[in-house]
Amino acid sequence: MVLEVALIDVLPGHEDAFAAAYASAHPVIAGTPGCRSVRMTRGVESPSRFVLLVEWDSVEAHDRNFRASDRFVRWRELISPHFTKPPLVEHFTDVPSGHSG
Repeated sequence: MVLEVALIDVLPGHEDAFAAAYASAHPVIAGTPGCRSVRMTRGVESPSRFVLLVEWDSVEAHDRNFRASDRFVRWRELISPHFTKPPLVEHFTDVPSGHSG
């Protein structure tokens, strides 16, 4: 499993419109094969900053099943009008804690 983290800066005054667009766009990404979960968070100190957290089976599932598909085009059509700039997107894997449970 990999965690996609996307830092999204939204135009000031567009926060509610962005949240509404995300609500419409959520099923587009959540229904992608290889997508395990999707969550959007909003900054407390910076309310125009959002963080998208998506769990994928693999980086390849993200790239092949979403980024290289019409799903990505639809997703971006819905949410990108509110961006100040393209999101910063990176993938992460868990670091073992050494504890069981």
